[in-house]
Amino acid sequence: MPRICVLAIVTAIPTAHETHMTIRSARVSNMPAQQAKDPVTSAQQRARFFNSGNAFNVQLPPVPDMAFAEEPARALNPETPTGMILCDISDQLECPFPATSPLVLAGYARIRAGESFTTDPRASGVIAYVIRGDGATRCGDEEIAWAPGDIMLFPGGVAQHHEAGNSDAVLWVVSNEPQVAFEGLQPPAVGAAPTRVVHYKAADVAAQSDYLVENAEEGELPGYAIVLSSEQNEASRNVLPTLTLAMNTLPGGTSQMPHRHNSVAVSLVVAGDNCYSMVDGKRKDWSPWATTITPPVSVHSHHNGGNSRAMFLIVQDGGLYYHARAMGFEFVEE
Repeated sequence: MPRICVLAIVTAIPTAHETHMTIRSARVSNMPAQQAKDPVTSAQQRARFFNSGNAFNVQLPPVPDMAFAEEPARALNPETPTGMILCDISDQLECPFPATSPLVLAGYARIRAGESFTTDPRASGVIAYVIRGDGATRCGDEEIAWAPGDIMLFPGGVAQHHEAGNSDAVLWVVSNEPQVAFEGLQPPAVGAAPTRVVHYKAADVAAQSDYLVENAEEGELPGYAIVLSSEQNEASRNVLPTLTLAMNTLPGGTSQMPHRHNSVAVSLVVAGDNCYSMVDGKRKDWSPWATTITPPVSVHSHHNGGNSRAMFLIVQDGGLYYHARAMGFEFVEE
């Protein structure tokens, strides 16, 4: 008599509280997070188990290729009161905290003539570029007198008190506040930040850029960029352990070769007429003082169709990738 085999197929997927190994799922990659079968302590109750199928299916929205033009227009409008205007796309990124990119937050601090404004991001450090006006910033026991084109670096954990002079002032302010928020960390204690107060005068930045353009041999450099660092971070060439800061220069009528890297780029358009970027085959025109986002691993190039020199200040989370030995920079032939 022929032997008859009966197959019992169990298709139920375990709930979050079921971990009976006898229950079979049609696809284990569709299982929800599993918990301990018989936890007897709170620590055991908190344990969660995934597998190689369902542990890597988290879908995050991509970093968009975009430019913020409305924010600088508001910051430069004489009717706008003193305050901060953030370039915040946390809703697009699905971040529970303000963010311009997953690890970087940029914005414009507007300070009316004779008024003051305090910034104190929950960050390990803060970058500020003077777009308009003059004034002074006090951070701890140090004070910087600033003017247009100056760049400043401040330690996290110490508030920055900005005061405008006789005219309205606008600062571009960038920090790694999202990175600190993502880790659920606190700003460094006073004196423990990875940087001290640093002041890059506009004249020094311009002189360094001029020298580079005038003396670099053809083909010697991938681009004309002045990388800003400090005494404290000189060995890494970074401005903060996880952030890099560079003033890029693009002479009139020239282009930067297409390239890509794993870090995101959050940039401020400082100068440039008839300039644009190509990002994954899509053109993005520049506008005065816009903040632009170049997504990670995107193939991008920058183009100056005008006659004057273009300049753009770039903040990247490149320090993180340099440290991880995963910068992924390469030129791309189109």
